[in-house]
Amino acid sequence: MKDPILAVLAAGMGSRYGGLKQIDKLGKNGEVLLDYSVYDAVHSGFEKVVFIIRRDIENDFRELILARMGSKVRWELAFQEQDSLIPAGIFAEAQKAGRVKPWGTTHALLCAADKIDAPFTVINADDFYGREAFAVIGKHLCGPAANEPVIVPYRLDKTLSSQGTVARGVCAIKDDYLVSIEELTAIERKDGRIINTNPDGLIRELAADSPVSMNFWGFPETILPEFKKYFEEFLGIFAADITGHIKSECYIPLAADQFIKRGITRIKALRSDSDWFGVTYREDREAAVKKLAELTQAGVYPQSLWQTNGGTH
Repeated sequence: MKDPILAVLAAGMGSRYGGLKQIDKLGKNGEVLLDYSVYDAVHSGFEKVVFIIRRDIENDFRELILARMGSKVRWELAFQEQDSLIPAGIFAEAQKAGRVKPWGTTHALLCAADKIDAPFTVINADDFYGREAFAVIGKHLCGPAANEPVIVPYRLDKTLSSQGTVARGVCAIKDDYLVSIEELTAIERKDGRIINTNPDGLIRELAADSPVSMNFWGFPETILPEFKKYFEEFLGIFAADITGHIKSECYIPLAADQFIKRGITRIKALRSDSDWFGVTYREDREAAVKKLAELTQAGVYPQSLWQTNGGTH
């Protein structure tokens, strides 16, 4: 059995953050959030990291992140562009209609599919998942049940931002297995309640302890053809009504929900005591810097994660 691979979604636009949060230096020695995830993954049995980025940030990514990791990490780059994997006719019509949105996390994952030949975990670059969470998912993917997809969910109330709304995949779990996952895109804490506002204005209250997806998944590589089929379905729906779906994205949680409902696979929910934090908005940055400093001071992480200034791939 091959050791697992970590796929890092790092091609996002950072529109709410006001910049490229994937390469924003938050640690004492210039570390970015994904440094900590990669460090935890390497120490949890992951053999390789595939960074999914845009070509326009490649030089900065190499200089600010990869050079510092040096030979401590085996890595590859995959590129997610607006026209990657999109049929020429659909892409041309989307451009005419003024589409500027990325195609979503499922699209990002498929852009790296040719570099994934082992069980893998997929994560966001701008989220901190925690040492225990990586240990749990790494143990699963290195074990005899590695062909069973998994998710590490987090408590909703611990994943909110005080600066505005967030998008979360709200999970229904029964007997340790995911029953369904619903992508809600405007969740916030308001007047002591946690609510989501639907596009039609309907307000729905959510329980504080609701388990939610933070895009921390484990899959066998054999699931990739199913993701491809699902994305092709998405493109078919998009092409049939481009104006109505001009901002639609194809999310991994929605694909996972369909895999369950169609009987393609079951997805187990793994338990972890890790706390999540991230940088959805620029104002979240200060709290993230403070938390990383506290973890370093407590000895969870060394003063310099990689303790190297160079190295080649």
